[in-house]
Amino acid sequence: MWQKNETSLADFLLEGLFDESLAHVFLFSLTMVVFLVGVSGNSLTILLICADPRLHTPMYFLLSQLSFIDLMYVITTTPKMASNYLSGSQYISFAGCGTQHFFYLFVGSAECFLLTVMSYDRYVAICNPLHYTILMNRRVTLMMVAMSWLGGFTISFSLTASLMSFPYCASRKIRHFYCELPAVVKLVCGNITIFETTVYICSVLLLLIPILLVSASYAFILRSVIKMRSAGSKRNAFATCSSHLTVVSLYFGASIFSYMRPKSQSTTFQDKVGSVFYSIITPTLNPLIYTLRNKDVAKAIRRLLGR
Repeated sequence: MWQKNETSLADFLLEGLFDESLAHVFLFSLTMVVFLVGVSGNSLTILLICADPRLHTPMYFLLSQLSFIDLMYVITTTPKMASNYLSGSQYISFAGCGTQHFFYLFVGSAECFLLTVMSYDRYVAICNPLHYTILMNRRVTLMMVAMSWLGGFTISFSLTASLMSFPYCASRKIRHFYCELPAVVKLVCGNITIFETTVYICSVLLLLIPILLVSASYAFILRSVIKMRSAGSKRNAFATCSSHLTVVSLYFGASIFSYMRPKSQSTTFQDKVGSVFYSIITPTLNPLIYTLRNKDVAKAIRRLLGR
C-alpha cells in the first residue's frame, strides 16, 4: 500500500472510484469492460473511415476526429484509475496530475467545438445540399477541425498553466478518480477569484455558446425538413441528424451537470458520477450510436468483415 513518506509535498493523492468491497470489484470490472469497448469501438471507427473510400466525406472525416477525441478521453482518465486501484496506491505526481488535467481538458474542449462544427455540416447538407461541396470543401473542413483542436489546446494550456502555478494546501487529496479541474481547485490555498471568473467564462464559451449554435442549426434543419414533400427525404434527413443529436445531448448534458451546477448543490459523489458519464460512458457510446444508427458505417463494417 502507498505510504505517506513515499512521496514529496509536490505529489497528490487520488481518492479513486472504488474500494475493496465485492460490489466495487464488480463495478471496477464493469468499468474496465466499458473502457475496452470504448477503445475498440473508437479505434474501429477511425480504421473504417480511413480504409473505406466511400466514407471519405466531410461528415465522416469529422466523425473520425470525434472518435479520436473520445479515444484520447478514455485513455487519459481510465488507465491511471485502474493502475491505482490494482496496486492499492493513490499516488499521482505533480507533473502527472498537470499532464492528465491538460489532456482531459484539451480533448474535452476540442469536442465541444467539434460537435458544433458537425452540426453546421448537417445544416449545410440538408438546408443547402446544392452548395454542400463548396461550403464544406476539403480546405474548409480541415480549417474547422484545426480551429477546434487549436481552441481546445489554447483553453486547456491557459487553465492548466494557471491552475498548476497556485500554492496547494498540505492535504493534497483530490476527491476524484482523476485530476479534474473542480476537484483540484478545492485544494488551492490563496485567492482564486480571477481564476474562477476565467473558468466561468470558458464554461460559457465551451458549453452555452456551442449549445446555442447547435440549437440554431437544428432549428433551421427542422424548418427545412418540414417543408420537404417526400416522406423518404424526411426520413433520410432525420437519420443523418439523429446520431449527432444524440451524441450532443449526452455530452453537453453530462458536462453541464458537472460544470454549471451551483456549488451548494454539488457533492463529491455527484461530481464523480457526472465525470464517469462524460469521460468514460459517453465516449464508449458514441461509436455504438453512429454504428447502429448509420447505414453507411454499418455497410463499411460488413465490407471490412467480408474481406
